[in-house]
Parts: sequence; C-alpha cells; structure tokens
Amino acid sequence: MDTKLIPIILAGGKGERFWPVSRLKKPKQLLCLDGSDRSLLQATANRLLDLAGGWSNLWVITSAVVADGVRAQLPDLPESNILVEPEGKDTAPAVAWATLEVTKQQGEDAVLGFFPADHWIGDEKAYQQTLEAAISQAQNEAAIVTLGIKPDRPSTGYGYIKQGQEVSNFNNLPVYKVNRFTEKPDRQTAKSFIDTGEYSWNSGMFIFKAGVVLNELKTYAPEIIKPLIERGKDAYGQLKKESIDYALMEKTKLAYVLPANFGWDDLGDWNGVERLLKGDRENVELATHIGKDTKNTIIYSSNDSELIVTIGLTDVAIVRDGDVTLVVNKNRTQEIKQIVKSLQKEPKFHRLL
Repeated sequence: MDTKLIPIILAGGKGERFWPVSRLKKPKQLLCLDGSDRSLLQATANRLLDLAGGWSNLWVITSAVVADGVRAQLPDLPESNILVEPEGKDTAPAVAWATLEVTKQQGEDAVLGFFPADHWIGDEKAYQQTLEAAISQAQNEAAIVTLGIKPDRPSTGYGYIKQGQEVSNFNNLPVYKVNRFTEKPDRQTAKSFIDTGEYSWNSGMFIFKAGVVLNELKTYAPEIIKPLIERGKDAYGQLKKESIDYALMEKTKLAYVLPANFGWDDLGDWNGVERLLKGDRENVELATHIGKDTKNTIIYSSNDSELIVTIGLTDVAIVRDGDVTLVVNKNRTQEIKQIVKSLQKEPKFHRLL
C-alpha cells in the first residue's frame, strides 16, 4: 500500500465526563461506547490504516497512564510509534512534539494528520474521500486543513469555523480559506451561525505538511516549539497548557476548512452515546434493565449480571461500574468533571478515579 498520510492519533485524554466507566487507566478512548465490539481508539486506528499504508506509518501520542492500554489494544503498532507525554499539556504541545518526532523519520514534506481517538464516524467511505481531498490540498500548497463538520443543531459545546473564499475543489468537495474561528458560542449566536450556511463545527482533525506547521509554530508559538526542538519531551515541564486552536489555528494565515458530512460525533458525554444508539427506542439500555414509566433515559452497567430497575424516570443517565453508581440529569452531564475534581481532593476516593 502507498503511504498517503501519516496519521497521528491523539489518545491522551481523560474522558472525565464518562466517569465512572472512564477512569485514569482506562479512559473513554479505550472503551466500547458506540455499540460495537471495538474501542473508540481501535475504530479510529482501523479506519486510518489504508491511508497510512499499514501500521508502520500510524502513530499514537498518549500519556504514561494510558500507554499500556494503547499497547494492549493496538498490538500491531510498533513500540517506536507510541509517543508518551510526561504530562498532559493539551493539544498544542502534543501536536508540536509529535510533528517533530515524525519529521525526524519522514521528513518535512510528509503529510501528517492529527485525529482525536474518541470520535465516532458514520460513513467511512465518505470519510476517506474527505481525507483524500484534504491531503490533496496539503500537498498542493502551504496549507493547514481542518475538517469542518456541517452542524445539525445549534450546539454550544463546539468551536465554529467561518469559511471564506473557495480556493479549490477535489471530487466535488470544496476547500475554503478560514475566515475566523469562534470558540463555543451561546445558543442564539450558534443558531445565527448555522442560518448563514457559512459555518462548520471544528472537529479537531488537521492535515498538513510537517514543515509547514513547524514553520508556523516557530512564528506563532515559539514558546512551545523552541524548547521542544532543543530538549524534546524533557521540555514539557516548562510548557504552558494550551490547545492547538489557541496556539496556532486562530493566528495562522494558512488555515483552510473542508466542510464534511460523513456522520460524526465527538462523544463528549453520555448524551453523545444516546445520539448514536437511541433511534426509536424509549431508552438507551447498555445494561440488564427493567423499567416502568421510564423514558429518555440512559442505563449503562459494566456487569451484565447486575440488574438495574427504574420507575418513573425521565431524562436521566444511570451508570454503574464496579463499586460506583452515578445518577445524573442528562442536562447536567458536563458537571461530572466537577465531581471527579472533588474526588481528587479526597485520598479515600482516589481508588475510584
């Protein structure tokens, strides 16, 4: 197989909004949450293999706590292709360090792609075609191409990208210059964005030539790239925690967006699982469940031999894992992260993290 792309999977996240199923050593990217028998990480790797030309060209960047789980789930991935961050500093240091490491092996003309490990993709054929278009744009000129997702609702949980002038077209997939990025607007603003037809959700997937991004990082984020060039991952302790969006994408003049429509969800919390799996059913049941007058409820248990019984519940998520049971209103699942932070302050609860 020919190598068209060097995919780098970002797999260092904690997935705290999926606690208690998502824990430090087995965060959500290592879980099967989309109704299949593959983890989110395994599904991400498998759909990128053809473009990579095999396992030797696929990379994963992750944390020390998760690295063993990555090795276990991707046994064909070369050990040298697993980059282990000494500490989590968000996506800007991860992208910068991984780009430097891959460039040592592949050179500055290699086309790299960064992909979060926890995304669900519906139409993999359309996904491949979209990536082919992004790769072509990155090969043809100095470009940092981000995949935009056509919004289907005024979500306040995503960043938005406004498209500018159309600059190219590959197999009827237009590529636009990025006009601007907007981080997580309120609902009314998000609705006004969608009504224009000129905005996409920021998927967090990027494609570019290695040398292009290294040069842009030297211009816009020297405080991140220079220490990494000089000291490698030993520089992590002095790096600030920053996303690649803030560090580079909102500043560069080389940002392009390719609006895509291949069925996508970032599975940010339990409501993402419901969007995927509910269909026409009253509830999402990933457990042995008996319910009476229970609607729009998510029921999950990691142990099928346990029975969960519900009566008179609506818009609730019930999650049972090990010795923890979580019951939360579906409109407040974002607050699970706050509970996890409070548990971190209590030594007696550290075993539950």
